[in-house]
Amino acid sequence: MTRSGRRMTSLWLAGCLAFAGCSKKEEPAAAPTSAQPQPEVQAPPTSPPPGTIPREGEAAAKPPVHTASMGDSETEPPSDAPAGDAPAEDPKNREWTTTPVSMKRRPAQTVTLRSVRAGTHADFDRVVFEFDGPQVPGYQLQYVDKPIIQCGSGDETPLAGKGFLQVTLTPARGHDDQGRATVAALEMKPKLPTLLELVRTCDFEAEVTWVLGNKAPTDFRVMELRDPTRLVVDVKH
Repeated sequence: MTRSGRRMTSLWLAGCLAFAGCSKKEEPAAAPTSAQPQPEVQAPPTSPPPGTIPREGEAAAKPPVHTASMGDSETEPPSDAPAGDAPAEDPKNREWTTTPVSMKRRPAQTVTLRSVRAGTHADFDRVVFEFDGPQVPGYQLQYVDKPIIQCGSGDETPLAGKGFLQVTLTPARGHDDQGRATVAALEMKPKLPTLLELVRTCDFEAEVTWVLGNKAPTDFRVMELRDPTRLVVDVKH
């Protein structure tokens, strides 16, 4: 009886071991579906694609804006750029100042001064130099001390005021081929709030100079205008 019980126990243990071994061998085949390869998910790009303009604030949540690069040949010149290869007007010259202002230019031919006129506005007096052709010549503006001298004769020119703003234009001329002045009046006394008098002091070797006699050396500014071609000088009241 005892031997039979032991044999039965041994057979039972062997069966359990055999069954357990079969179960362990079959586990890899019965692996859960989560272990199977999953389709790859691409991570969002960390930087915008080439040619993208970054957006800020509320616009950052909107799609980026793509632009094509623009070469130098496609860049549109400023609307107030002078004709030819001459340098464009410096925007700083339009700011009020008492320090010298200059613009160097060498047009293909000397520019002729056709008209000089003056008038007043709410806060400033204005002098307009008008030229023929499409381009303002080079210019230099600065306050000078007395005496005011005529370049041809060397004679002193009396001028009203205490602030003398000299406007030199080059290359330019104020006469025609016969030597006659192209500006009707070479001395004017408009007696405006600031501008009291102005006089031409030079028209020689492609240089034309006018001097503005102001009550005091106040701020001035310079502007270039087109159609017709003009150089505008404003002096504050």
